Amino acid sequence: MYYVYIVRSMKDDKHYIGYTNNIERRLQEHNRGKSKSVKHRGPFELVYHEGYVAKIEAVRREKQIKSYKGGEVFRKLLASTLSSSLV
Repeated sequence: MYYVYIVRSMKDDKHYIGYTNNIERRLQEHNRGKSKSVKHRGPFELVYHEGYVAKIEAVRREKQIKSYKGGEVFRKLLASTLSSSLV
C-alpha cells in the first residue's frame, strides 16, 4: 500500500506533500530532520492522507495535490479533512 500525505509544520504552519509506503516511518523521518527540504521546519503533524494500491497512482495524486498547493482546491481538501474528523 502507498500513501499520499500532507504534513503541517507546527513551527511555521506550512505544508509538505509527499508519498510513501510507510506513513508512520515517514512522519518520524520528517520529525527527526531526515528530509533536507523540511529539515528545520519541524515538528510536523499529519493532517491528510490517502491510500493507493499502486505506486504510480500515489505518484500521480501527489503531483496533482502539489499543483493545488496554495490555491482554493488545496484549502478545500484540507477543510474537508478537518470537517470529516469533527464528525
